[in-house]
Amino acid sequence: MGVTAGATIGVGGDTGQFVLYVREGCHLCDIFLVELEQDLAPGQPALTVVDVDGDPALAVEFGLRVPVLTLSGRVVCEGRYESPRVRSALQV
Repeated sequence: MGVTAGATIGVGGDTGQFVLYVREGCHLCDIFLVELEQDLAPGQPALTVVDVDGDPALAVEFGLRVPVLTLSGRVVCEGRYESPRVRSALQV
């Protein structure tokens, strides 16, 4: 995977924080992360990558629903990266 789970990248702003929930070995997660990193710019929220299998409660909550991107605790998109939805979430 492009970023180690638990790593934070980007320069955080005051607009909240992105959390990307992933699972090791998840091809969709890898693609999602690459596409998201291409859209992130300095001053936008920081990104934290969390491996759901590292926490039993998260593994139960997300099950097979990975990748899931949240911003300030709200789901922005899941499964496949959707740039328009991310841009829309940043404008709120």
